[in-house]
Amino acid sequence: MKDRYLKKLRELLLEPVRQFGGLASLMFIIILSFAILNIFFGQGEELVEKMKKEETRIAEANKLSEIISSLPSGILTFYEGSDHYKLSKEQYETVCKITKIIPQRAVMGANLINFRATKIYTTNGNQIAETFVNWDKESKKCIAGFVLSGSIDDGENEKITVSGEVLNFLSTGIDTRVYFIKNF
Repeated sequence: MKDRYLKKLRELLLEPVRQFGGLASLMFIIILSFAILNIFFGQGEELVEKMKKEETRIAEANKLSEIISSLPSGILTFYEGSDHYKLSKEQYETVCKITKIIPQRAVMGANLINFRATKIYTTNGNQIAETFVNWDKESKKCIAGFVLSGSIDDGENEKITVSGEVLNFLSTGIDTRVYFIKNF
């Protein structure tokens, strides 16, 4: 009986109408499937937020990479009277914000005037607990420093933070590094 009604329905409907009906039902099934999958596996707003953050991070990294590659290799300063490349105020701020490396030379130079820092540094195998390079918006200066942790003469553990204004940077063509820290 069912077969008879289906045959009559097929005879009554034209071929394009049947094809359209099949296409519409297929589309409905696909949309319904994705809706069900989204309910169970979709991350919605979290995923979009993560993607936007990643896009922003990539854009920022590309911008910083472009800035670094535009600078000449060598010592970069922000003051007059130097034979080295002089940065503009905007470049100085940008280079400060992209710089993350404080080499051994800058650490040793900054330690010269702080006896306790020098003692902790040398006694504990030249170990540095952490380093930082930050732009100070109020003074419009680049501040760099490091934290030394250790003991002197088997005493109790001390933490000393040595920081100061960055007077110049070193551009290697790949990255920028703090070259000299003025901390007196």
